[in-house]
Amino acid sequence: MSLPRQPAAVVFDMDGLLFDTESIYERAALSAAAELGREMNSAFFRSTIGVPWLATRERLVELYGPTFAVDELRTVASRIFNELVEADLPLKPGVVELLDLLDALGLPRAIATSSSRATARRHLEAHGMVDRFHHVIGHDDCERHKPEPEPFLKAAGLLGVTPDLCLALEDSHMGIRAASAAGMMTIMIPDLLPATEEIQELCAHVVGDLHAVRLLLTSGNP
Repeated sequence: MSLPRQPAAVVFDMDGLLFDTESIYERAALSAAAELGREMNSAFFRSTIGVPWLATRERLVELYGPTFAVDELRTVASRIFNELVEADLPLKPGVVELLDLLDALGLPRAIATSSSRATARRHLEAHGMVDRFHHVIGHDDCERHKPEPEPFLKAAGLLGVTPDLCLALEDSHMGIRAASAAGMMTIMIPDLLPATEEIQELCAHVVGDLHAVRLLLTSGNP
């Protein structure tokens, strides 16, 4: 197993890839719905992963009716999420080892996330990793979000590397579509969502964790 080209830079997603936050977002959303007297299941939540808030908001109105306090649900879910990550913000397996390898190889790297830049910085600070990434592109840095390629194209531009020489690491379908549309070599590391046939066709590889990405990178280096 190898990559189509030797990458000159790496672009990371954040939620569900660097940090085990997607499962925390799910717990927060389901708990918030229950707190407001409604039921939400995991299937509904997972169908919204990577979907912009306005589209998710419309789906929530369809689900719960026009009188439901949709924006309050978002506020309550955010409070619960912050409480949970304050207590424990787990790293995904292989993050530190992969970053160590990128340091050794001298490969620049960026984060392209649908979360805000402030949220990204807060998560990175919690693990002392702010200085381990050269750039962070957040939701507030883009006009067109995943599955549009803008976040990844901005990352490539800041890194000074053409998109075809960037390796993009993603866990979501929206992110895979965005990275592929940007012309990057794309690897999916599934988190809550499995790789569909469509997604597999957009990927150079689908692997189990970031340790496998590290092995892919070392296979092309002495």
